Amino acid sequence: MATDSKMPSAGSRLWSRPVGWVLDHVLYRTVVSGRSNVPVAGPVIFAANHISFLDGPVMFGASPRPMHILVKKEMFKGFLGRVLKASGQIAVDRTGDRSALHLAKQILDAGRCVGILPEGTRGSGSAESISNGVAWLAINSGATVIPVAILGTRLGHEHRDHIPSMRRKLYVSFGEPLTVQRRKGEAGRASMDRAAATIRDALAAHVRRAVLDTGQPLPSGPPSGPSQQHSNTAAAGVPADHH
Repeated sequence: MATDSKMPSAGSRLWSRPVGWVLDHVLYRTVVSGRSNVPVAGPVIFAANHISFLDGPVMFGASPRPMHILVKKEMFKGFLGRVLKASGQIAVDRTGDRSALHLAKQILDAGRCVGILPEGTRGSGSAESISNGVAWLAINSGATVIPVAILGTRLGHEHRDHIPSMRRKLYVSFGEPLTVQRRKGEAGRASMDRAAATIRDALAAHVRRAVLDTGQPLPSGPPSGPSQQHSNTAAAGVPADHH
């Protein structure tokens, strides 16, 4: 399946936003903080840690602004695939096709919001390593980056495929905004590495603060694996993966 390069309709929010709210506040008990950190207008990249397949949908429902989340293309099959496409999510071919990143940039250039889970796969959620895809998007779009800490979607030694029990308390915390820019005379690769390190450090620090503020610890692994900081292939953000 080729990655769809068509801009998702802004009207997808008309039904998907209420569904996200129901997920967060009816099926689960989601405590949301930091909404005031999100700019009310202009392009925004929401960069969240990744511990569960529910992270993307929970972030989607908690956000004060609608977003288009990068999802691996294998999820765009059957009924789920139709739901993802209709709700305006972006299919990512993680074998190296960068078309999803360019589509995400178009969305940001239109003043809309993109969600990404730059750790790339479900792990401890500590954000110790991230993909350069989020840095490429931030530098080339000029969008504000909002670190997002998601806690409670997986606990302790629960398996990465575990479905949280209904009415579990979840936490979504939107951190302070940051922007990254290419410095004059700086090589493209150096810019992306520096921007990725800045975003990684901000996200990791925000996750640590959220753990302290909520008293909700991160799950116990499995570890996220070797660093992906230098991988700038299709990006890394999926609300539901099977790694």
